[in-house]
Amino acid sequence: MNPTVLPAPSIEYSLLSPMLIVLGVAVTGVLVEAFWPRRTRYAAHLVLAFGGLVAALVAVIALAGTEQVAAVGSIAIDGPTLLLQGTILSVSLLAVLLIADRGIARSVAAASAEHRSAVGAVGPADAFTPRASAVPGSDAEKEATRAGAAQTEVFPLTMFAVGGMLLFPAANDLLAMFVALEVLSLPLYLLCGLARRRRLLSQEAALKYFLLGAFSSAFFLFGVALLYGYAGTVSLPGIATAVDAQSGDEAFAQIGLALLSVGLLFKVGAVPFHSWIPDVYQGAPTPITAFMASATKIAAFGAMLRIFYVAVPGLHWDWRPVLWAVAILTMVVGAVLAITQTDVKRMLAYSSVAHAGFLLTGVVAGGEDGLSSTMFYLLAYGFSTLGAFAVVSLVRDHAGNEVTDLAGWAGLGRRSPLIAAVFALFLLAFAGIPLTSGFVSKFAVFQAAASGGAMPLVIVGVISSAIAAFFYVRVIVLMYFADPADEPPVAVATSAPSIAAITVAGAVTVILGIVPQPVLDLAERAAASLL
Repeated sequence: MNPTVLPAPSIEYSLLSPMLIVLGVAVTGVLVEAFWPRRTRYAAHLVLAFGGLVAALVAVIALAGTEQVAAVGSIAIDGPTLLLQGTILSVSLLAVLLIADRGIARSVAAASAEHRSAVGAVGPADAFTPRASAVPGSDAEKEATRAGAAQTEVFPLTMFAVGGMLLFPAANDLLAMFVALEVLSLPLYLLCGLARRRRLLSQEAALKYFLLGAFSSAFFLFGVALLYGYAGTVSLPGIATAVDAQSGDEAFAQIGLALLSVGLLFKVGAVPFHSWIPDVYQGAPTPITAFMASATKIAAFGAMLRIFYVAVPGLHWDWRPVLWAVAILTMVVGAVLAITQTDVKRMLAYSSVAHAGFLLTGVVAGGEDGLSSTMFYLLAYGFSTLGAFAVVSLVRDHAGNEVTDLAGWAGLGRRSPLIAAVFALFLLAFAGIPLTSGFVSKFAVFQAAASGGAMPLVIVGVISSAIAAFFYVRVIVLMYFADPADEPPVAVATSAPSIAAITVAGAVTVILGIVPQPVLDLAERAAASLL
């Protein structure tokens, strides 16, 4: 008997170049971590990571207009893929700037000598622990702080996460999507536990995220198995063909899609799979929180759009009612619970939950309008939320610790008017105030939902936006009109990286609010290429 000879797979490297560049930089970063001299390792990582992201973004731009499948049909390079990949890379560039910022200016020079010693004033003042393997508060950790040690592993870990995020919305079959899910998730589990301050809270956040993420991945994989059993293929177009032909027991497809949706809804932080969001956002280093809240949500919604718009549009009578309920619960629960928060990071976390509900409204809308408005919303929200968390990392007390208690922000507008004004801009964008990107993005998804017959969702969305506006305005009033505490926080001027990230995020928020049409047109062309 002659053995069957399988043809060699064809890999289109040019089409995969953005992902290959980022993953290649991540692998190179591991080698740098192993062999590069420690004294210059930080600079080497920074140049490598930033240069790799810029090169990948150039590769995405060069592929504009491409509509092909690659890697034996497992990856789709089309309008939505390229738009979302460009957004992820742009947001990741700013996130790397925040992660790289180690030069917190000592505008707290009046602090006592013991305070400066407590925060390690002789060493770098980045957001990450100097020795992740040391027990929090141990002599080994204190010695590493005094020696100025730094966890430069955060750069290759971040690049691996970005590589998985680029693959997630591009995956054209369920196995590639699962691989992308794990590649983006595993580095984030580690990064969440590396905070310099409040180490136990950081480690608790990492453990919660890991355990709940493992369960959600299991649900996703069970869903993949059931959909494969129904369609006989893991290809998204193949599943769509099987659904249209009604070639099997539809219960398998419905249950498989339900399990698959659990994994995706967990990643976007939708109710009832949102419980990890406030704890993880609060405990993780603030630059990582900014990265997760923006880039991860973009990638996860990109994968969700591809599932519902490519694989199972024929089951819309089954999944649309469920997403209606999830979207309503997510908007209401996120907005109501945000009011009760006294920690600014937890408040922004529940705000992120509410915004996941607004985004689900665009997903439910369906059609070209729903797809394009959701992608525009992801772009606008990604920059605004990264900028908001970046500002949070600047507000520090006399000991150099981040001030996340809302009471500590009282009077900030008088002491640091520029920082307060920028933070107010991001809050107004979250509230959907005109002349900000948030207004245009909410208007776009609500208009698409109304056109798609989901007017009750629009009504709930408007009410939730009004509720959310209350706690956003409450923070602005606190910063500008409340009397400061006895020891008001000091808004620490940081080095160029954070300043650049906040400036770009603020500029995008304003520009998309004033002249959004070019980006809206780009999103519409991308949606048309898929549908």
